[in-house]
Amino acid sequence: MALWGRAQQQDFRGRVRGCLLGGAMGDALGAAVEFDSLGAIRSTYGAAGVVDLIPAFGRRGAVTDDTQMTLFTCEGLIRAQVRKDTGVWHPPTDVHRAHLRWAATQNDWGPDEREADTGWLAREEWLYSRRAPGKACLSGLADSRMGTLDNPKNPGSKGCGTVMRSAPFGLLVGWDAGLVFQLAVECAVHTHGHPTGYLSAGAFAVIVHALAQGAVLEDAVHRALDLLAGRDGNEETTEALKGALGAVRQGLPGPERVEALGAGWTAEEALAIGVYCALVAEDVRHGLLLAVNHSGDSDSTGSICGNLLGTLHGETALPPNWVAEIEGRGTILQLADDFAMEMTQSTALHGPAVEASEMDGGPWLERYPQS
Repeated sequence: MALWGRAQQQDFRGRVRGCLLGGAMGDALGAAVEFDSLGAIRSTYGAAGVVDLIPAFGRRGAVTDDTQMTLFTCEGLIRAQVRKDTGVWHPPTDVHRAHLRWAATQNDWGPDEREADTGWLAREEWLYSRRAPGKACLSGLADSRMGTLDNPKNPGSKGCGTVMRSAPFGLLVGWDAGLVFQLAVECAVHTHGHPTGYLSAGAFAVIVHALAQGAVLEDAVHRALDLLAGRDGNEETTEALKGALGAVRQGLPGPERVEALGAGWTAEEALAIGVYCALVAEDVRHGLLLAVNHSGDSDSTGSICGNLLGTLHGETALPPNWVAEIEGRGTILQLADDFAMEMTQSTALHGPAVEASEMDGGPWLERYPQS
């Protein structure tokens, strides 16, 4: 989008907020039952399973590594945009650095020793908490080497850790869909090198990208399938998405139909479950509850579904009683608003004119340093 009118900016901000908050909401709903079977969920919470936020990690509304990593992806993309002023433009590097900052939150006690150039997000104390992070994410970010398509980290891994953090790539609405797909892929191989792992991340980003531009969900899925068709190793991701589309026509939605798509531990299964639950959702609440009540990776499938429904409908469609309890809500909203401003009003926030009037480069560059 070359020009942003006020209505466009408001719509975009609502979709960004919806994407990040919706993902956090689905994550929080599934956090307590991530490793439980459907039978165990029903035994504990009743025949309907989870119907509300339940305590996990010591509180209601707690989020997991899915939301943590999504926030750092978002921050990395903002800093990539900011660094364009320096003549440096390589978003995979900036996202990788952001994910290294997330990895530090999993190993350090807190942000006390964080240097100024780490930016504001890495100084948020509530993020310094391990919430069952994926092994491939941790090992892929255990050193500073950045995985590439030619030399990926964990080349045999196709876990869902690629998909659950990739929604922000789709919010780059001014980009071509093919570039969004490629960026998500190049950032997925920082931790997961199997084609299914990184192509599922690319497909998810393209679906979010289409929704953020106002497409209906089924059309968005077909856009992703079109881009997948030309990529080697796309078979598992393509079949999973086609399975999600086909399941919509197989009868009333329910946990058993969700489980027919898989458990969500692998990237393509998590993507398929999240897409299916969003496709059949009567509203956000219905879709999210469907996405977490199954025997599998409930927080990741809930998060993916929440990203999709939040982008599709915007923040005002999210259940307000759940929004009010989401851990880190202030941080999530701040980051969402900063992302929307950077993508629509960057020239007013930083650049030569701003730097000339601010000896320190301005408050924006304190939040998102160029170094």
